Amino acid sequence: MKRMGKPKLFLFIGAPGAGKTTIAQAVAELTGAKHLWADAERHKLFPRPTHSKEESTELYTKLNKTADYLLGEGRSVVFDTNFNFYIDRKKLRKIAAVNRADTVLIWLTTPLALSKRRAVSPPTTRNGYDTHMSDTQFDDIVCKLEVPRNNEKFIKIDGTKLDHERIKQILQL
Repeated sequence: MKRMGKPKLFLFIGAPGAGKTTIAQAVAELTGAKHLWADAERHKLFPRPTHSKEESTELYTKLNKTADYLLGEGRSVVFDTNFNFYIDRKKLRKIAAVNRADTVLIWLTTPLALSKRRAVSPPTTRNGYDTHMSDTQFDDIVCKLEVPRNNEKFIKIDGTKLDHERIKQILQL
């Protein structure tokens, strides 16, 4: 496991099923960064999650504070959730900057047909959680995805075949 000097905040963009959690887990293992997994935290806070706006606000307020604290302590953070909205990425980059941490934005560009198959097809359990994602829910998320802007530095990765060695090479870990 490689320890990094300056703390880093890893953020992800991509469709459901693109491989965000797979790469997040690998990055955490390879770097020693703290893995903040939004799906797992949601299930800890809400045994029967509804994904309501209020629930999501509570969850992300807690996760943002945790990321802020860890970065302030000089620890790197893998923030495993979908940062498909520019405004959310901007907010997290500001948290990183205040804590003198670098932000690493990873855009998973897995083919949509494969991502959709992973996210929607039975079994409906993904990453250990029952998601019940429908075709419509998948399509709604994907059509709202805001690709990185010209002012955003990012690493583009096809999540078709992700393994530790490939991730290590791409991210230069």
